[in-house]
Amino acid sequence: MATIGTDIEKTAALLRAGEVIAIPTETVYGLAGNALNPEAIVNIFKIKNRPFFDPLICHFKDIDAIRPYVKSIPTKALLLANQFMPGPLTLLLEKHDSIPDLITNGSDLVAVRVPNHPMTRALLALLDFPLAAPSANPFGYISPTSAQHVADQLGDKIPYILDGGDCSLGIESTIVMFENEAPVILRLGALKIEEIENCIGKVGVRSHSSSNPQAPGQLEKHYSPHTKIVLSEDVNETISSINNKENIAALLFSKYSEALNQSNQLLLSTSGNADEAAKNLFAFLRQLDGRGFDMIIAEVLPDQGLGRAINDRLLRAAAKQH
Repeated sequence: MATIGTDIEKTAALLRAGEVIAIPTETVYGLAGNALNPEAIVNIFKIKNRPFFDPLICHFKDIDAIRPYVKSIPTKALLLANQFMPGPLTLLLEKHDSIPDLITNGSDLVAVRVPNHPMTRALLALLDFPLAAPSANPFGYISPTSAQHVADQLGDKIPYILDGGDCSLGIESTIVMFENEAPVILRLGALKIEEIENCIGKVGVRSHSSSNPQAPGQLEKHYSPHTKIVLSEDVNETISSINNKENIAALLFSKYSEALNQSNQLLLSTSGNADEAAKNLFAFLRQLDGRGFDMIIAEVLPDQGLGRAINDRLLRAAAKQH
């Protein structure tokens, strides 16, 4: 069983030895391995049971550390990097051959980011290689936002979990690519569209599902609990239409529904704050999923700010498996 601890030196030694371990970031916990070591990369995919066609994100200590691994950083990408790195921003850039094709599914583009967590930044400063680190959970399940979440599901498959406390943001990074210098968002995330557009102007959004994704988080079904999820814009009406309400749960934005026992409901933010809702999303989904309900009714949030990213996660969590 994995040890949960705070020893950064030990974590670095394990990574240098080719091990795969869990690390904290401000977004979610990552399952990390040496991004230049093909054996470690293969083990990441195996431990997560992740399909090899779903690319990985490489994590670096700072912007300068990214430069040797990419052919160029477009002007608008550099503007974003200077403003939002470290932070919940991932850039999709043309890679050098030093990045293994395993990480990118053979694509010429690699996803790069600088995480904003003090322990992981200290860890990266000790290493002479970047870390490939998708979310530290079984593929397709709810992303982990605490060390215990990782231990509960992958603890028997990895030797160590670096415990950095609960993730401060709780939702994955926003992924941006550039087509002829034009920015396009491939995954909605913790960095809001409005913040990006304030920095570089109008951006496109193409976070569609794909069986051959350009970036992580584009698959139709993802972030999914075992319990059936039903999305609703009018929770009271949805609950009222169900005959047997005894084993139904609700994940709501800020107000309880009078149509359901309050003990079966969780509020993402009592103050109606989308940032707080994002931080609580995955942890609350896990809570409800562990209580044996027949169904979780999830309220659609206002489609602005982080509400867009939360709705994106809920939509994929509710998607039927084909």
